[in-house]
Amino acid sequence: MDLSSPESKTYVLKKPVDGDRTTRLSREYAQELNPQQLAAVEVVDGPALVIAGAGSGKTRALVYRVARLIDLGIDPRAILLLTFTRKAAQEMLGRVGLLIGIQSEHVAGGTFHSTANLLLRRYGRSIGLEPGFTILDRGDSEDLVNLLRAQFGLHETGKRFPRKRTIVEMFSKCANTCQNLETVMLNEYEHFGDYLGVLTTLQEAYEAAKRQRQLVDYDDLLVRLRELLTVDEQARQLISNTYRYLLVDEYQDTNRLQADVIRKLAATHDNVMVVGDDSQSIYAFRGATIRNIMEFPTFFPGTTIYKLEENYRSTPAILQVANSIIEEATEKYSKTLFTQKLDGPRPSLIQAMSENAQSRFVAQKILELREEGTPLRDIAVLFRSSFHAFDLEIELSRRDIPFIKRGGFKFIETAHVKDLLAHLRIVHNPLDAVSWNRTLLLVEGVGQKKSKDLIELMINSQSPIETLRSVGGRPSQGLRNLATMLELVSSYDTASPAEQISQVLEYYLPILKDQYDDYPKRIRDLEHLSIMADRYAELGNFLADLTLEPPDQSMEDREASERNDERLILSTIHSAKGLEWRCVFLLWLVDGRFPSSYSFVTDEDLEEERRLLYVAVTRAKQELYLTYPINVYDKMTGSVLSKPSRFLETVPSSFMETWNLVEEEDLYA
Repeated sequence: MDLSSPESKTYVLKKPVDGDRTTRLSREYAQELNPQQLAAVEVVDGPALVIAGAGSGKTRALVYRVARLIDLGIDPRAILLLTFTRKAAQEMLGRVGLLIGIQSEHVAGGTFHSTANLLLRRYGRSIGLEPGFTILDRGDSEDLVNLLRAQFGLHETGKRFPRKRTIVEMFSKCANTCQNLETVMLNEYEHFGDYLGVLTTLQEAYEAAKRQRQLVDYDDLLVRLRELLTVDEQARQLISNTYRYLLVDEYQDTNRLQADVIRKLAATHDNVMVVGDDSQSIYAFRGATIRNIMEFPTFFPGTTIYKLEENYRSTPAILQVANSIIEEATEKYSKTLFTQKLDGPRPSLIQAMSENAQSRFVAQKILELREEGTPLRDIAVLFRSSFHAFDLEIELSRRDIPFIKRGGFKFIETAHVKDLLAHLRIVHNPLDAVSWNRTLLLVEGVGQKKSKDLIELMINSQSPIETLRSVGGRPSQGLRNLATMLELVSSYDTASPAEQISQVLEYYLPILKDQYDDYPKRIRDLEHLSIMADRYAELGNFLADLTLEPPDQSMEDREASERNDERLILSTIHSAKGLEWRCVFLLWLVDGRFPSSYSFVTDEDLEEERRLLYVAVTRAKQELYLTYPINVYDKMTGSVLSKPSRFLETVPSSFMETWNLVEEEDLYA
């Protein structure tokens, strides 16, 4: 029989979707991975939870697992990799391509929201979503809320009614935590509790308007996907059968909504591998919950748990401290980080007499490290809250050490601090037109043109205060109040800068509450400014130290022009997650600051503070310095003796060196 005949029929043998498990693999996985990584990578079917300790090669395990699935013959189009950023997905799949070739291009990889967008446009008609629906960005959402506020007359409710940005934040928290508005407001926006009824009405109108106009906001992408997977059985079966292998990165950072979506995506199978570290769950303020990773075996019965404990980042001495801190966690997956690296110096616990002594130590030690050959870019100073670094920022600038700050604004760049300083600068220099403009614009009824006209009058007047008092019209009362405050503060010839700040703050507080919905946090910043001013005897010296460049030159411009752009890193711990440095300084390890006093209310909050410290400690590769001041100034009680963080109590003293700072003149005396 002639098989080459034109009448011969061709039949194509397709590659099996579930793979030929007997296929010879293209890589020697056992030689490229450590035993713990290999065990996780070799998983094919069934639910798997990979607890990946800090610096343990989590991304490597994910990349190799995707590569091995393809290597086994599984259709790459059946694999869905979910990450928190598009960049992370692209980098991982790029690394898969280097291992396995161009087949990796067919893997579905992206963020939760980008995947939801794709699926809703394809299957959303069953829940009333046309493929051409519009996605609102945050600004669009705020504008829609503002439009509805006006329609309901809610803009006339009162001065303290939350602004559109805050309202959208409330609605977003409801979606991501799967909680109602009353619960969210009780926990985080109690100061707006009087408006619960009208805000509930506004929320209902907002949801109705979006559905009526085919609009979807960022959170709706997941809310509507969950709705689709819940009410449309056919779509749920089809989507789940399409993506037969799910992988989720940073699972400890997922919220309840995301966990629900993952459970429904796996409706026809349980081939879900999530990778994360319960000890690094630190984003509850964004809606993330540690419950997801702790309860994963409940959501997916039969889960196999794998642990990655070999650390490739830190020295054994640093890991000893990290393990001791997290060992006391009340709820966790037990693990002990270890490393093959050679030992390094023990972490140092530094006791300073005051906040300023703490700042001087950090600055001096950084200069010594730089002289010894450690570049500034390999050094980081970490802190629990942005205001913990305010005093250090001044000290670094005084010593000409360039830095970049991540997580929150630099102290003197925050709007409320600029507002308060503007009033003080006028007291110090009545001809400061820039400060006059900022101050006048805070007065109700004063716009740019009115401010410009008033400044010209006052600059040419022998008594600017009396000029303010003589102005009539709508802003007259506000200008008289400003004049009274400035006159009072200026008349205190013997007052300290801290006392002058207190007087200005008393005037500014109602303005602050009117201008900012998050005013409770901003008040703490301004109280800290007063504490910093307490060691100055003269207002001019305080302002000179605080303001280190002209008003028209930003800190960023000044830093970039110095020392070939080599900068020290200042960062909140939340912004430092996933990063590493050779030397790490950790500030303010004082009970009430770290852990924060606000975390004392619930055990859950306190445990998140413990995990936050664990994250901070595990950022260090070679050297770790933990600092705390003995004397802490409290606005209500004055100077009090501090207590080192309770999280250090269970760390054996042999794990750390204890340093006491001594003033040079005291030593020689």
